[in-house]
Amino acid sequence: MNHMILQSVITCPHCGSQYSETMLTDACQFFYECANCKTVLRPKPGDCCVYCSYGSVKCPPVQAQGTCCG
Repeated sequence: MNHMILQSVITCPHCGSQYSETMLTDACQFFYECANCKTVLRPKPGDCCVYCSYGSVKCPPVQAQGTCCG
């Protein structure tokens, strides 16, 4: 069994700011507001959450089973 990584660094595509965040293990995060430029990030088409789109590590459901949220 693989070790689940719960920390991910989100990088804002608009201003380049980076934030280390702890991911939820049982839900997707669809929105994330950049603390620097206030841009609200949403998943890219085909991704289930902001971590899969902008994070350094994919979300826990994707790490565990390769798919997420349905």
